[in-house]
Amino acid sequence: METLLQDLRHAFRLLRRSPGFTAVSVLTLALAIGATTAIFSVVYGVLLRPLPYTDPDRIVAIHEVNTRGTWSRLADPNFDDFRDQNRSFQVIAKYTAYVMSISGGAQPTRTMVASVSPDFLKVFQAQPIIGRGFTSADSHKGSAPAALVSNGYWKQQFGSSTDLSQLHLKIDNQIFAVIGVLPDGFQFPTETEVYIPADLEGENPSRTSHNYDAVARLRDGLTSRQASAEISAIARRIRDNSTEKGDYLLADAAVLPLQASMTSKSRPALLILLGAVGFLLLVACANVANLLLAQASVRERELAVRSALGAGRGRLVRQFLTEALLLSLTAGALGVLGAFSGVRGLVALAPQDLPRLESIAVNVPVLVFAFLLSAAVAVGLGIFTAVRATSGDVREALSEGGRSQSGSQSSERVGRIIVASQIAITLVLVIGAGLFGRSLMKVLAVDPGFRVDHIVTMDVALPWAETPKQKSTQITFFSNLIDRLKQIPGVHKVGATSGLPMTGGLPDGMFLLMTQEEVPKVSPEDREAFGRAFDLLFHQKERLGTANFGVVTDGYFQALGIPLLRGRLFEERDTVDAPHVAVISESLAHSRWPGQDPIGHTIEFGNMDGDPRLLTVVGIVGDVHDYGLDAPPRPTVYVDLFQRPRAAITLTMLTDADTQLVTASARSILQELNPEIPPTFRTFAQVYSASLGSRRFNLILIAFFGIVALLLATAGVFGVMAYSVSRRTREIGVRVALGARSRDVLTMILNQGMRTILIGIVIGLAGSFALTRTLSSLLFGVTATDPLTFAAVIALLIATALLACYIPARRATKVDPMVALRYE
Repeated sequence: METLLQDLRHAFRLLRRSPGFTAVSVLTLALAIGATTAIFSVVYGVLLRPLPYTDPDRIVAIHEVNTRGTWSRLADPNFDDFRDQNRSFQVIAKYTAYVMSISGGAQPTRTMVASVSPDFLKVFQAQPIIGRGFTSADSHKGSAPAALVSNGYWKQQFGSSTDLSQLHLKIDNQIFAVIGVLPDGFQFPTETEVYIPADLEGENPSRTSHNYDAVARLRDGLTSRQASAEISAIARRIRDNSTEKGDYLLADAAVLPLQASMTSKSRPALLILLGAVGFLLLVACANVANLLLAQASVRERELAVRSALGAGRGRLVRQFLTEALLLSLTAGALGVLGAFSGVRGLVALAPQDLPRLESIAVNVPVLVFAFLLSAAVAVGLGIFTAVRATSGDVREALSEGGRSQSGSQSSERVGRIIVASQIAITLVLVIGAGLFGRSLMKVLAVDPGFRVDHIVTMDVALPWAETPKQKSTQITFFSNLIDRLKQIPGVHKVGATSGLPMTGGLPDGMFLLMTQEEVPKVSPEDREAFGRAFDLLFHQKERLGTANFGVVTDGYFQALGIPLLRGRLFEERDTVDAPHVAVISESLAHSRWPGQDPIGHTIEFGNMDGDPRLLTVVGIVGDVHDYGLDAPPRPTVYVDLFQRPRAAITLTMLTDADTQLVTASARSILQELNPEIPPTFRTFAQVYSASLGSRRFNLILIAFFGIVALLLATAGVFGVMAYSVSRRTREIGVRVALGARSRDVLTMILNQGMRTILIGIVIGLAGSFALTRTLSSLLFGVTATDPLTFAAVIALLIATALLACYIPARRATKVDPMVALRYE
């Protein structure tokens, strides 16, 4: 301990004697350690932090796998077979969640409501803190409506009342009795506040209607891989034995750990960001290593004297380790302080669809990571510097009186190797940033197919309607609401849609080409006979088509500027009792009716809304990028809201008035029409911007890492060249005295620097070709080996490195030979 304290005091004195070196080293390491800690906090919070449930590693998600090999939700009969035939799960449950209008609490709210099967809470081993959970008696057709509420909702809307008999919620015109309050902190799916039983209206018998997600708890001793093999076998039996056919019938099924399922889309980007910040840390450590080598060369005589007085190499290595530890831990402490601010910035910058956003924080595991990282940096730098500094001959250093250049030359070679490595790593980072930047530019160059600016949106959810009378009431309500919104000063167009572009897309399904004469002469009320008649037609593949299904008004196309290409839009004559009409997208017209005019053709698309009446195509509109600018437009069928009403819609208002005035007026109008329906307002520009959130997040971080690495690499080149020039002052003086011109000296120094730079670029190019391929899935419109990006980055790196070399080289040309000859 006494020796350790001596080493610490000596290290502190050394660092205090060199304030410039200490400040630059600490700040460089603090920046890198802080950035690494901040990114790790995101990776830990999203990918590594255990889910807040009992034995979370035993909770799994179950997905159907479609014919394209992608995941889809579960159909009711398929879930029932998985539940009844599996031997891998203790318990299995299905769920789905939607934002709905709820009244009955302190005020009407738009709240996420999950419909769950009775065993849902058993999967998470959660129990209500007040009341009870669902039983099988609560979850079948005709059961008395019951609800569970989250702890936060209970406190905010019911004032923490413990008398559950007095607590009721109105959802979809039904009164739900609150039977239980969930424990504080329990929430699944994300943002869910109210839970109601699934199947209150009965199950959907179709195996191609994918309405639910599923979770399960594994039996003891079983793995998710074993469970996946069993569920896959059940899925294949279902497909082989099912009378239903087509692309919407499951092809397989998969079981994954719930955490892996939740984070599957975010994992690649986060791991790439962690790797990028790791590269930044390496560049920073390389810079500090060069500074430490320069400091060690200055201390050559001191180390030689200490060795001559009996200090063994191990003792000297320990001293260097202590100095590096003091330097690194100081930088680590500053870095952690910076990480707190960095994490807040990352959370604010992160895309809203990033899962587990609320779990991101600088917590104990992150602090442990920061400490271990600082210690690892200290050990690496300390050992590297100590080995280099203590590798010389003690007697030679003493006999030369400190004038030996062999150690200095060796240090210069190591320094150039380090700089070449910095250049290589920086090249990889900056190329990555360039690829992300070019990709974002390509995305922004895509025509979305709609207007973005001057659009205010209002989300409204009415109770679900099934009877003709209820649907008529919905139509009247929406008609009155749209008419009133049109009267707001500054509002020019008002439309409605069941799915706003860039918010997740419209549901898709399979439609059938048929004529009015082919409609089964069976009453739609006789669902079994009606379904059998349609099944015969659905087996004729040449009649089938696949498209998204949107419920809109004509004002929606006008407000968003979606062009009418042929035919007409919806009109006042298109009432609920008139022949039902449809407007289709350009891509659907080309794919389903190539070389034909679709106008006048009739299709049946009743599997999307339960209405079997035929739709006559009356118009063709431009394509819209519903799923994001980087996703191709999908064929779409639009139907008229006033013919086929939908409970949950988004109003779109084209306006040049102040947004706050428009939202206040619209809120007031809605309150007058129905005070129990709360709205949610956004501008379409906000929606559009949010759709680019992931790309913007990745680009900003990679660009930041690349810029910092470029600055550090430039500083490294400058430092090594400046050190080299200072060590070669006597040599340069001799050359000048013998007749060398300034241009000769300049060329000599620049050639030396460029050799190092070019070696680094060659290594970096090889690494870039290997590593940037991992970015392919995150790019759009550019390849991972985009030649323009590579050429631009190489030119930038050469230019900045040359500038860093030029300054010391220029200084070398000013050497006075008389002074240089007296050097040392």
